[in-house]
Amino acid sequence: MITVVFGARGNVGRHVAAGLRAAGRPLRLTSRTPGAAAAMPGQAAGPLGGLAGESVEVVAADLDRPDTLPAALEGATSAFIYAKPDGIDGFLKAARAAGVRHVVLLSSAAVVLPRSGGNPIARQHRAVESAIEDSGLSWTFIRPGMFATNTLWWWGGPIRKGEAVRLPYPDAMTAPVSERDMAALAVTALTEPGHGRQAYTVYGPQVLTLRELVGHIGAALGREITVEKVTPEEARADLGEVMPPAGVEVIMRAWAAGVETVPEITTIVPKLTGRPAQTFADWAHAHAGDFRP
Repeated sequence: MITVVFGARGNVGRHVAAGLRAAGRPLRLTSRTPGAAAAMPGQAAGPLGGLAGESVEVVAADLDRPDTLPAALEGATSAFIYAKPDGIDGFLKAARAAGVRHVVLLSSAAVVLPRSGGNPIARQHRAVESAIEDSGLSWTFIRPGMFATNTLWWWGGPIRKGEAVRLPYPDAMTAPVSERDMAALAVTALTEPGHGRQAYTVYGPQVLTLRELVGHIGAALGREITVEKVTPEEARADLGEVMPPAGVEVIMRAWAAGVETVPEITTIVPKLTGRPAQTFADWAHAHAGDFRP
């Protein structure tokens, strides 16, 4: 009953690994560089939190390197992966050969949005979904909307420096979802029956404006953070310093749409996991240290 967690050092993967370990599931965690892996939540420092030896293996594997996958998947019955179009065929070949029965994919809500064909993020994730659907394996897709952790990319730099957060649409609405909740859905799908061939779109539990998100971060830090309204061109330049151009355009379109369109919220997290979804305010308090100098 071994579960392989790819991307076990990532924002979501580390919570998946911690949740599976808490559930008593034998684990195999993959990393491109296992010896340099960061600590897992609630674990001691060291390679992937020093989990090896406690029904947990840590192995070197990379979805971009098909030769590393057979050993990583040997004897496994399930796997958690992220969307990597260039590596999905090699992964599926190795998974079938190893006898893997169920795959949980961290996908994106972009695949279900109108005109998703023009969205490079949607195309990337849908390509991986399609390959898994055609593989003959059982699958569950977790399709999150905006990651709460995106705010670290967007605004972490200026907040740590004590500068204003520059926004083109301060009152644009969004519903950010925490990585903890994405992982909780994945753990549920990996440990409980009835989730095969299911796709779960998940947003946060509240609609908040970008200005309110900044306010919650400020409250977690115990200080006010100034919001400065800038032009879309200035915002593109700011985002371009931390994101690729395609990602910048996706974010800008989402922010512009959020000025008038109220985003969806979902109840899928409490429905499937039995506990409330994490609010952005709680997320900000948990990550306050990431916004400090």
